[in-house]
Amino acid sequence: MAARNTARKRAFQILFEGDQRGAEVLTVLADWVRLSRADTRQPPVSEYTMELVEGYAKHAKRIDELIAQYSVGWTLDRMPVVDRNILRLGAYELIWVDATPDAVVLDEMVQLAKEFSTDESPSFVNGLLGRLKELKASLRRDEV
Repeated sequence: MAARNTARKRAFQILFEGDQRGAEVLTVLADWVRLSRADTRQPPVSEYTMELVEGYAKHAKRIDELIAQYSVGWTLDRMPVVDRNILRLGAYELIWVDATPDAVVLDEMVQLAKEFSTDESPSFVNGLLGRLKELKASLRRDEV
C-alpha cells in the first residue's frame, strides 16, 4: 500500500500546485507527466495519481460545493490552501472511489494534514470528511 500512499501524496501536490498557480489541475498533471518522462531524476507519475487527479477534475465543482456546504466556520477561499486541497482529494476518493475503504481515505488524508499543514488541520480534515462519509449515499444521489 506504500504505492497508493505515494500516489495520494503526489495527487495532493498536483492539486495544491494547480491551486497556487491558478492553473487547471489537468494541465499541472500533464506538466508532471511530461517532466517525469523527460528527466529520469523526476519520479514517475503513477496510474493511481492520474486517476485521482482526473477524477477530482471531473467532479471539482461538486466537490467544492460540498466542502463549502459542510465546513463550519470556513469559506472555501479562507481555508488554508493545504487543507482545501487535502479535502478536495479526500472528498473525491471517499465519494467516488468504491475500491478504497472509507477508513483508509480518512486515515490517509489525516496523515497528509499532519505532514503538510497545521496542528489543528488533522482534526478539521477528519471532521469534515467524516461528515461527508456519513452522507455519502445521499451525496451521490444528489449529483445524478
